[in-house]
Amino acid sequence: MMQNNYYIKVRGYLLLLLTIGSFSAAAVNQVQGVRVWPSPDNTRVVFDMATAPEHKSFTLDKPDRLVIDLSNTKGGSSLPQVSGESALIKSIRSSGDGNKMRIVLDLTRAANANVFALPPTPPYGHRLVVDLPDNNPTQPAPPVAIRAARDIVVAIDAGHGGEDPGSIGPSGFYEKNITLPIAKQLARLIDAQPGMKAMMVRTNDYYIHVNKRTEIARGQQADLLVSIHADAFTSPQPRGASVWVLSLRRATTEVGRMLEQTERHSELLGGVAEIIKDSANERYLAQTVLDLSMNHSMVTAYQVANEVLQELDKIAYLHKKEPQAASLGVLKAPDIPSILVEVGFISNPQEEKLLKSGGHQAKVAQSLFSALKRHFEKSPPADSLFAQHRSREHRVSAGESLSLLAQRYNVSVDDLRSVNQLTSDSIRVGQTLRIP
Repeated sequence: MMQNNYYIKVRGYLLLLLTIGSFSAAAVNQVQGVRVWPSPDNTRVVFDMATAPEHKSFTLDKPDRLVIDLSNTKGGSSLPQVSGESALIKSIRSSGDGNKMRIVLDLTRAANANVFALPPTPPYGHRLVVDLPDNNPTQPAPPVAIRAARDIVVAIDAGHGGEDPGSIGPSGFYEKNITLPIAKQLARLIDAQPGMKAMMVRTNDYYIHVNKRTEIARGQQADLLVSIHADAFTSPQPRGASVWVLSLRRATTEVGRMLEQTERHSELLGGVAEIIKDSANERYLAQTVLDLSMNHSMVTAYQVANEVLQELDKIAYLHKKEPQAASLGVLKAPDIPSILVEVGFISNPQEEKLLKSGGHQAKVAQSLFSALKRHFEKSPPADSLFAQHRSREHRVSAGESLSLLAQRYNVSVDDLRSVNQLTSDSIRVGQTLRIP
């Protein structure tokens, strides 16, 4: 009787193991989608997976390839249709059977691939990500030497992008699809204004790390960084636009961090750093320059934020009527005045509908441009065309006449009268006249 019980137990265990084995065999992973996100200096390939991927990867040359082996994954020679393309990737193919799959990326040149898994983040599930840095990116034109009347450079950062959709509205609309159109329209308005030039941090739907956004702006010698976003909350009620600047606490932290990076002092100090041999003295000078620069950046950013709020108030509801301070990564540059504009709450159904509207996006872009232009007209960089125009102003003193000023500035009385919209030659003490 005991022997029979023993055989019954053994048979039960075997059945249990077979059952577990069948479940394991049925629970293999699967590639559900393939997306390619190219950017100027990096290509990201994303494989959407049914469950968390188990992977190993290596590279081959002659020809250049990246090989990814997926275990516990349904094999086969057919992948889902690839979305997107990149000049770095010739093709993406696969092979395998049973519980193994090999994916091969045929490359146009060698690249140091970074392969890693990402957990589910709405709207995406499990993902296997391949980052391929472009070892030969298109080199930007060298910055133009500063001249007597240069353009004011505004760096425009369209928030999120690529694999990072940002917040998601009730209808499923992505924040990244709001920020980029507004950024592009703002860039067009800036480029059409003599004396101003726009520089897009990202020009299309791809991902850029938040730390690199400020580096890109600095590389183009930007006078101002404007980052465009759409806000969100856990409930649909909050609404309205707001503008954020760097908090003092984050500012102090960033200055300290840059002081520790002695290899970047020449970048921050310009040619002065090359003649400073004593590293201790260089640090003191860097501290002074960075403190002055940070103070200027924060004051300027606060002034710009107020101008932006004043314009946005004409076309939208304001969530906050004063600039808000925060430790946001994109605002961290101590040497570039930076603001972050939340154009509204995408989590609010009414505002999501409004933010999706091309007409409203155009109004937002126009408001931002008007605010920026007014700020730089009031406080232009000293070597800019805006500053040159402003210097051609004259404050009338006692005993001066229109004909006397015309002689002094070598212009005609008629031109003076026309540019200042005067109906007569009468002027008053303290009056400011524009000089054509």
